[in-house]
Amino acid sequence: MYSIGYDIGSSSIKCSILDLESGKVAAQGFHPKDEMEILSPKPGWAEQHPDTWWSHVVFLTKKLIQEHHIDPAAIGSIGISYQMHGLVAVDKNHTVLRPSIIWCDSRAVDIGNAAFHSIGEEKCLQHLLNSPGNFTASKLRWVRENEPDVYNKIHKIMLPGDYIAMKLTGEITTTISGLSEGIFWDFKNNSLSNDLLSQYKIDPSLIADIRPTFSVQGNVTQTAAEELGLRKGIPVSYRAGDQPNNAFSLNVLNPGEIAATAGTSGVVYGVIDSVRYDRQSRVNPFAHVNHTESLTRLGVLLCINGTGILNSWLRKTIGTAASYDEMNTMAATAPIGSDNLSILSFGNGAERILENNNMGAHVDGLDFNRHTPAHLIRAAHEGIAFSFRYGIDIMKAMGLNINVIRAGNTNMFLSPIFRHTLANITGASIELYDTDGAQGAARGAAVGTGYFSSPEKAFASLTKTGEVHPDTKDIDATAEAYQRWLAILQKFLS
Repeated sequence: MYSIGYDIGSSSIKCSILDLESGKVAAQGFHPKDEMEILSPKPGWAEQHPDTWWSHVVFLTKKLIQEHHIDPAAIGSIGISYQMHGLVAVDKNHTVLRPSIIWCDSRAVDIGNAAFHSIGEEKCLQHLLNSPGNFTASKLRWVRENEPDVYNKIHKIMLPGDYIAMKLTGEITTTISGLSEGIFWDFKNNSLSNDLLSQYKIDPSLIADIRPTFSVQGNVTQTAAEELGLRKGIPVSYRAGDQPNNAFSLNVLNPGEIAATAGTSGVVYGVIDSVRYDRQSRVNPFAHVNHTESLTRLGVLLCINGTGILNSWLRKTIGTAASYDEMNTMAATAPIGSDNLSILSFGNGAERILENNNMGAHVDGLDFNRHTPAHLIRAAHEGIAFSFRYGIDIMKAMGLNINVIRAGNTNMFLSPIFRHTLANITGASIELYDTDGAQGAARGAAVGTGYFSSPEKAFASLTKTGEVHPDTKDIDATAEAYQRWLAILQKFLS
């Protein structure tokens, strides 16, 4: 028996076909090979046409099925992971009315900020757990204000994953987790937010029907089956935004567990078991994939723009290392704290954890007579880890108790300096796995059909590739370096 997982990104569409009996990946790939185009009709705008996502899903599915000789009759479930916060609008014929306003579009910032004050900051935080900000609901209000002809034709609005599910099943549905990421969900009343819908003058009938995250949300239609080379009737039984799904892919489901990524930007996603929020909205709580009315499971999302991009910049700029492996080897020759050299990695735009301050990157303590490229690289890797610690402290204040950090064995987690610094500065063990979002979606779909009796059972075959524990002999020196880094940061923030 196989399960298909799709990951609908803004750069590419990924697909994994999982052999459920062995737990091994039978086929995987991505398309297109070059990044998908992001349309930007005006500065700060970012759009993609949903039909483009679907065309890549069709191409990739056919390709993997044919090349790996997968029997469509043996596919028992389909799961979907998707780029969060996008807006898709369709009419009664399920025709897309305009390109999707995607996650990195900033046109609705002022609308969300105004609603935050009009509804009341305390009320928003208590009920929505966030400011309406630049999330999906605010983007829909922008359409209402600026494109009334489009708005008046809308039958339903969706998130990107909801759209792919519609194309597969012909049904328009969504999840509580998805509604929470769009800031449509009232956690206090466990319902759609009447306050927000009223503030934005949005007709509640535009919201799709709600289905549980792990459930049969529809079945593949004959039309979709013919397009994809699949069989009619396969259940679509899981969907989640990319960050909740990445956490799920790493078996992060319970309080104290954290998923982390550290590519160009960094994400820490931790689970809490009570409704809480950060008053400065430096981190964002959403309903996690296993959140229910009777079991509170919120995913607290911390995003840091400037992480791996600093490492990439150094490799290109220093020019003394041909690869990241060589950089890691060089960094290991410098001591913890890099002889009092500190780097703040915030050089990739405004940082939410710094209350949207765009302070840029900074190098402090540079001594031309003592410091080498090795010191710079180590200071960068330590500085990135320190930025994670800074954000994790905000999450701790919300009640997150850290026991373990799980991550894919890729990007900055390939750096021993980064891994050990992060373990030493947080006191948490780091577990590394060879998995991705598409595999997670495939496992989630098998849970949704009942093939696996629980999410925990779905990960019995997930193999840990490495583990890092705090090193007692290095903890004090690492803490000293962090305090020096923190003092520098606070000077810029004061």
